[in-house]
Amino acid sequence: MKHVVIIGNGISGVTTARHVRKMSDQKITIISDETDYFFSRTALMYVYMGHMPFKNTQPYENWFWEKNRINLIKNRVEKIDTDSKKLLLKNGEEITYDKLVLATGSKPNKFGWKGQDLDGVSGMYSKQDLDAIEKYTKNIKRAVIVGGGLIGIELAEMLISREIPVTFLVRETSFWNNVLPKQDSQLITNHVKSHHVDLKLDTELREIIPDENGRVKAVLTSKGETIDCQFVGLTAGVSPNIDFVRDSKIECNRGILINRHLETNIPDVYAIGDCAEQENAIGRRRPIEQVWYTGRMMGETLAQTLCGNRRQYNPGHWFNSAKFFDIEYQTYGWVTARIQEDEQDYYWESSCGQKAIHLVFDKNDKSFVGINTFGIRLRHEMFDRWLNEKKSIEHVLEYLKDANFDPEFYKQHEEEIINGFNQKFNANIQPKKKSWKRIFTTF
Repeated sequence: MKHVVIIGNGISGVTTARHVRKMSDQKITIISDETDYFFSRTALMYVYMGHMPFKNTQPYENWFWEKNRINLIKNRVEKIDTDSKKLLLKNGEEITYDKLVLATGSKPNKFGWKGQDLDGVSGMYSKQDLDAIEKYTKNIKRAVIVGGGLIGIELAEMLISREIPVTFLVRETSFWNNVLPKQDSQLITNHVKSHHVDLKLDTELREIIPDENGRVKAVLTSKGETIDCQFVGLTAGVSPNIDFVRDSKIECNRGILINRHLETNIPDVYAIGDCAEQENAIGRRRPIEQVWYTGRMMGETLAQTLCGNRRQYNPGHWFNSAKFFDIEYQTYGWVTARIQEDEQDYYWESSCGQKAIHLVFDKNDKSFVGINTFGIRLRHEMFDRWLNEKKSIEHVLEYLKDANFDPEFYKQHEEEIINGFNQKFNANIQPKKKSWKRIFTTF
């Protein structure tokens, strides 16, 4: 019986294990030193905010693993010997494998700041990070968050839910403007400020200053300002968690290098999820994608290969979603921070400043390229279909209400959105009547 060993019990590793079990009787072992059981990482913020206990972040009952013959080992892998197909664990135990899956996830970036390892400094990624935040934010007067991304926004919302004043250091000139176009970024910047966050743009961390007990007392910024605080959240991105892999024969760059079949340079060794790096980027996607749904898709794809049906990873069109305090964000296709030379874009924002869409299309054939939405819920399946069929921007606007979950939105704003587009591009687009038949034939 073949032995599949998976290092990492996040969404990628657990999805692989579940699907291998569905299709085969192979022996399966998952190794992780983070938690006893798989949990939803995206739910950690709601544990801190008191919306749910930690046990409710676990989608499977504890008996699930034994019933499905998935062996769980809570330990750390210290060394990988690919010649003998052996793993050395921290406790000295050795485990042999036939197939090895590296699904070790990410770790918060640290850039060598003085004081970055003090008590009261934490990332926001793992269960251990959550425990540290819980411990070090009790009865504090101020927290400082370093790095303006999605994890930083989550941490800010967590702290504000406990009425902890937050100063946010963001090196960009507007929030997340390395990802979002100017108008989108400014909308989010304004929204963050409206939640009483002390947002300091174009500002970087220089040093974290300790008190006499080795705990955070203040930070020094690139502007020469000293900010008193008792907790520092490091959310300046994440990096593949692969330090122990670099000592093996497995090739690495920033992440563990893989081909389109998720295979490394070593036979029978694979990498998936946040720790994996495509040798050749897939279309316009980044070589490393630290996104929940791509990790799940990689796990499903790799399980097929491990069960004898070698399959290429094909993530399809880019999409993602997030939440900036009260504003939900969705993106489908490509709306980049800087619109490409062969593209045109159209931005609409409501007068309340909490709803917006940003459309991008090809200059030449007018085909739809992508959309960002803020405060609007849209149907993923509809946009996926329009991208597959290379529908025109006119078609997307004509049938935009078919993609919208909220009738109040398009009844109030659709005419304004389309009139604005017609005026800007001298077009004559007229909205089509909503059709449930069109909607349900996409599912």
